[in-house]
Amino acid sequence: MTCELILGGARSGKSREAERRAAESGLAVTVIATAEALDDEMAARIRRHQTDRPAGWRTVETPVALADTLRREAAPDRCLLVDCLTLWLSNLLADADSLPPGADAEALPLFRAQRDALLATLPQLPGRIILVANEVGLGLVPEHPLGRLFRDEAGRLNQAVAALCPRVVFVAAGLPLVLKQD
Repeated sequence: MTCELILGGARSGKSREAERRAAESGLAVTVIATAEALDDEMAARIRRHQTDRPAGWRTVETPVALADTLRREAAPDRCLLVDCLTLWLSNLLADADSLPPGADAEALPLFRAQRDALLATLPQLPGRIILVANEVGLGLVPEHPLGRLFRDEAGRLNQAVAALCPRVVFVAAGLPLVLKQD
């Protein structure tokens, strides 16, 4: 398995870089989309992403069960492009507003099970895996506890995935900077 993490801020060009890398792989590409069209604006964003992709690429929508989908879709002759881990994390933290003050996401069974399953599954997958994630920890400290919890868990998830991937790239202003290349 070849695993790569591409990080960046909003509109940094990280998805475009991931799509470029997937296209250059020469493999059949399946996009694992984690976003859900819960409103008109998000539906328009999803359509724009779909229209920008090459016609031959498959798309599998997976808002929660990412590890299961990766196990089912991964193959030696296939490139899976997961876009994006940050939206997936947001889906897993949907019940976080019910946590008592000071509790962390470990208290959410869905979050813990799905995160652990992803981290256990990634090293076992055949083929090429490209994961896209937002780097959300470069800005101000969020004002609300839920925002801080999300920022903290996104940072922890990015670190854990980066430790498993031989290649990690940070994209800013459309320019990729290789952070790790084993």
